[in-house]
Amino acid sequence: MLNKHKIINDPVFGFLNIPNDLLYDVLQHPYVQRLSRIRQLGLSYFVYPGAMHTRFLHSLGAMHLMQEAVASLRSKGISISDSEATSAMIAILLHDIGHGPFSHVLEHTLVDGITHEEISLLMMEQINLDLSSKSEQQLWTQRPLDEAIAIFRDKYPRHFFHQLISSQLDVDRMDYLCRDSFFCGVQEGRVASERLIKMLNVVDDRLVVEYKGIYSVEKFLVARRLMYWQVYLHKTSVAAEQLLIKILSRAKELASRGVELFCAPALHYFLYNNITAREFSLGSEAMRQYALLDDSDVLSAIKAWMSCPDRVLSLLCEAFNNRQLFRGRLLSEPLSEENKRILTAYYVDRLGIDKADAHYFFVEHITTSNTYSEKDDSIDILYKDGTVRDIGTASEILDIKLLIRKPQRLYLYQFRG
Repeated sequence: MLNKHKIINDPVFGFLNIPNDLLYDVLQHPYVQRLSRIRQLGLSYFVYPGAMHTRFLHSLGAMHLMQEAVASLRSKGISISDSEATSAMIAILLHDIGHGPFSHVLEHTLVDGITHEEISLLMMEQINLDLSSKSEQQLWTQRPLDEAIAIFRDKYPRHFFHQLISSQLDVDRMDYLCRDSFFCGVQEGRVASERLIKMLNVVDDRLVVEYKGIYSVEKFLVARRLMYWQVYLHKTSVAAEQLLIKILSRAKELASRGVELFCAPALHYFLYNNITAREFSLGSEAMRQYALLDDSDVLSAIKAWMSCPDRVLSLLCEAFNNRQLFRGRLLSEPLSEENKRILTAYYVDRLGIDKADAHYFFVEHITTSNTYSEKDDSIDILYKDGTVRDIGTASEILDIKLLIRKPQRLYLYQFRG
């Protein structure tokens, strides 16, 4: 009989435990295994060459932290059944399952009107159906992932489980800050995840952090802000992303004209069909093709398109493959129509392209992020006398006005030719 109780060696947290058969079966599903072919940080490797870790590895790390969080809460007298513990671990393991290659790029080009969160939920439902058909599951009174999906959707009666998965201090963020800083070599992102988890508690069905952990929360918020501007929104990473959007947009335009482009079948499906949210449903062809799409499909296509007869696509793909990314320049105000005309004329003359195609070689883009949101579940601090206060008022060093402010930077990204 197959031993499904596995131990996985993780470079960030050490040995991770797969404690039961159901978790192992979920982990082995093709939808989950696909995440090992999708980089966690997309194109950040253009800036940080070590950023080659995958969404699969991140999902495993987040699952481990959920296991640790459950153990910590149980030690404080919070009643959590084995079923709830497993369901919470499954929910966080699958929280990123709907991400496509270079996720946000894909949402802006090949798939219209549906987010990766919505696709994640559909994929969870499909895994639930697939596991329900297994002989060892047929005696269950409910499908094996029903509880996990309810937690993910915040439909489970105990709200704090959802907060562990999706809130302003969840195990997802704890893992990706630790993991991304580790692989990028950026020390500013390191957070005390073990300390934060040990300080978690539950009051009135809401997740709180005991006062002893307030300094770790402060460091967590500062680290998140620094990581966004230093890694996730680094102007060179965004430049690479904007170049990729232009490449896929041009490929989509050529496909709409009937130009045949070399690419893997899954990518071909999304290039040559108008795929919207209506095409996505359980068992649909859109779902089947989406589940086959990964980073290698996009990167191999770009390499092949360097020799495409279309000059616009070939120039963009050569620039991408040779790391001649768009040049980013900070703007104090949006480009005037006159400046756009000047840029258009420059690329028409310089590259020998049609005027109608010049927009593929420059783009204005606003970069923004926020550290803390008043609209989401707050990060609450539990004092010894039982009172609970929001971190924005509890902290002596964090200014709530600065925490919730969303700084914006306007950039012009343009082709280097």
